[in-house]
Amino acid sequence: MSSTDNGAFIPVDSFSVSEISSTDIRSSEFKDLLVRLYQNLNLMAIGINNRDAGFYDTSEFVCGQQFFPDPSLTSESAQTPVFRNVFRKVVIFGALPNTTNKSVAHDITTTINTSFTRMYGVATKQHADAVSFSSLAIPNTDIKLELDGTNVIITTAADLTAYTITHVILEYIKS
Repeated sequence: MSSTDNGAFIPVDSFSVSEISSTDIRSSEFKDLLVRLYQNLNLMAIGINNRDAGFYDTSEFVCGQQFFPDPSLTSESAQTPVFRNVFRKVVIFGALPNTTNKSVAHDITTTINTSFTRMYGVATKQHADAVSFSSLAIPNTDIKLELDGTNVIITTAADLTAYTITHVILEYIKS
């Protein structure tokens, strides 16, 4: 993508059925039509691959976001500078702790080149009437969210064990 691209906008190019059916398949116009069709398919594939997918899974997923190329690479490096894919994974954390910390494995294989770009979550408490609920954003003033090479770590400053449904979303790049 160049700096003038406006995201994953897919231009609309109309092809009339009559234009396609009336073009002689041996003509240069037909070859031009095929090139235009191929270019449109390529633009659609690029647009689809560059979107930020609203897919949240407990398995690692390439979400469509891309980070700038590794700043240590240049046009003279052995490796070509390219945009880096962002991966997303949801960790089902369970209940929040009572004024302490709790660790849950994230099961992400990390290396020295793994860099987390976002981590956030929400905890939900079901009320006694089984209809209403309340939710807390994570992190916040009473909830600290941390990560190490193995675990998601949540520390609470109050008894929040009534919040039994907690999802933590992790987004990261691998180079």
